[in-house]
Amino acid sequence: MARFIVTAAWPYVNYVPHLGTIIHLISADVYARYLKLRGHEVISVSGSDEHGTPIELEARRKGVPPKDLTNAVHARDLELFKALSIELSNYSRTESFFHKSFVKSFMLKLQENGYIFEQEELLPYCERDKIFLPDRFVEGRCPYCGYERARGDQCDNCGKLLHPTELVSPRCSLCGSKPVFKSTRHWYIDLSKISGKLLEWLKSNDELQESVKEYSLNWITQGLKPRSVTRDTEWGIEAPFPGSQGKTIYVWFDALLGYVSATKEYLEREGRGGEFKEWWLNRDVKTVYFIGKDNIPFHSIIFPAMLIASGEPYVLPWRISATEYLLYEGQHFSKSRRIGVWVDEALEIAPGEYWRWVLMRLRPELRDQNFTWSEFYKIVNSELNDDIGNFVNRVLTLIDKLGGELGKPQNLDPIDVNLIEEARKTAYKAVEAMDSIRFRIATEHILELARLGNKYLNERQPWTLAKERREDAEKALWTAAYIIKLLAHLLTPFMPQTAEKLWNMIGGHGRIEEKTWDTELDKPLEKIKISKPEPLFTKLPPDFLDKIETIIEEARIKALKKRPPIIAE
Repeated sequence: MARFIVTAAWPYVNYVPHLGTIIHLISADVYARYLKLRGHEVISVSGSDEHGTPIELEARRKGVPPKDLTNAVHARDLELFKALSIELSNYSRTESFFHKSFVKSFMLKLQENGYIFEQEELLPYCERDKIFLPDRFVEGRCPYCGYERARGDQCDNCGKLLHPTELVSPRCSLCGSKPVFKSTRHWYIDLSKISGKLLEWLKSNDELQESVKEYSLNWITQGLKPRSVTRDTEWGIEAPFPGSQGKTIYVWFDALLGYVSATKEYLEREGRGGEFKEWWLNRDVKTVYFIGKDNIPFHSIIFPAMLIASGEPYVLPWRISATEYLLYEGQHFSKSRRIGVWVDEALEIAPGEYWRWVLMRLRPELRDQNFTWSEFYKIVNSELNDDIGNFVNRVLTLIDKLGGELGKPQNLDPIDVNLIEEARKTAYKAVEAMDSIRFRIATEHILELARLGNKYLNERQPWTLAKERREDAEKALWTAAYIIKLLAHLLTPFMPQTAEKLWNMIGGHGRIEEKTWDTELDKPLEKIKISKPEPLFTKLPPDFLDKIETIIEEARIKALKKRPPIIAE
């Protein structure tokens, strides 16, 4: 048994999350559940990212304090995550007293170790809005690739980290005016002092996703520059450095440390505070991060740099699972342009576990992936209902007709033995994919298993055998039920409530989430005793795609009514 800390990028709580945001939390939940099923000890953490100018400006626009806005969004998010069966050990928030105290003491430690220095710098100031513009509120042309909408901290097109002064033809993203550059004092982390140790870690870590490793190595070889850890904003964690009154910690440094503080907070809450060093300061513990590709440098460079600079033997990232972008009908999600579907709207259209499955089927693991309603319709109706649900219902209905109980046959026919072996191999292909964090491939193998069962039923025809050779019919149905048991196990990380329902339908004892795969996955049930068969899933109506615009609008209206007034549109 090993120990894992599983994390997901902290959602920014200026609004309800959309499908592209939630995919990382679901991925973390799926992986944490998988690791537990393999017998490992897991702490899974994430939380609400509450600080920074975007939230401050959104709150100003609504005429409320920023804390009131983040309180409302955080509370609503917790409700939505429950509906999605997301159960992390600790879903914290950057406004928690625990987190703020941790960040301040951590940053002071970096200064004490000689990695923090202060200096004057020129930053864009919008004379119309009367504020220094944070990195993401100044746009311009990227000096490296020419992309016209590069931000002051990063170019989304080529991935380069930037400084606002590097942008060509900068403009305020709030009002579009050209900013002036004013001098202001800030505190910096000297990344160049840490580059050697970062390089050593990156080169030695064979578990890092190849795209993450290549990107990060290239970034270091170009030379690491100091990065400002403070900002001229009011909403955030007060900078703890002597003379830094009026400054706050840059939201990225703040939120990244949340992975550590949320773990510490969880252990303290559970009365296990003394175990913290056994987790974050134990080289045998593996830490795993689920993020989007635009966050790679923050997790593969800046976060490990901070951990190294602390002087403590913190566990550096073991795996960083960075997805490409999930697009919505060919376009990037956009709140301002109303492009996309938000989680609370999605839950008005289909149950949470349907969305878990759909998003893992569409998880953009190797390239940008396009969400379309036609694909959603196919996944729900063809895959969940026809492939998995129909197979389960056919088998259980036939067993019910034979009395509802089956004992393990003394001898199986060759066709049954061959089917069981093929099913086992297919199941372990799914396990292998899960282990490599290739959830989309794992779902392919799960579907392959269900299709294998449907094909077997069509060939074996137990309904015909039951009329002439009941013993052979029972062998066939017991064999088919073996596949159902495999499906129940494999669906557990993806659709935990559905898997539990399926487990109960075939007479499984105990909770399926407590059945470790190393001993239980391919172990057949000695006795199958089913309850009255009922459909595992429900199909979307035939005219779903024809009425999709109306369905979306109705879902939005329902979702808006359930949002606290402070975050309603």
